[in-house]
Amino acid sequence: MPELDVNEIIALILKEDPRFDRQAYAFVRDGLEHTVKELKKRDAARARISRHVSGRELAEGLRDYALEQFGPLAKTVLNAWGLSETIHFGDIVYNFIEYNVFSKTDSDRREDFADVYSFADAFDAPFRPRSRRLPMPSLAEAE
Repeated sequence: MPELDVNEIIALILKEDPRFDRQAYAFVRDGLEHTVKELKKRDAARARISRHVSGRELAEGLRDYALEQFGPLAKTVLNAWGLSETIHFGDIVYNFIEYNVFSKTDSDRREDFADVYSFADAFDAPFRPRSRRLPMPSLAEAE
């Protein structure tokens, strides 16, 4: 049987689990590559030992990747694809695992992706204006 390409596998996954847009799967796949590359930059010794990324590390890497790719629209884009919490990243990862696109270790669990951060804190907060206190007029100026 010929090996399926990733797009064909995503089509099969979507038939079984239509919660997320096709682009969400591409984003997670590309975001994993981005995360591995960034972790290698930070820790070259680790990169020689393993390419494994924990659920928390991947969720954090996907946050950084989304902000890099979409800026202030990151939350809007991810929500449009059906992603609204970090456990959704885990759902996509585990769908990929079922089709042998990604692999896992014995200690990896889908729950590792749960509540890593809130989408509002991760994707809205960096773009909110910082409140500035206006100087209070002195009593002499008020008169």
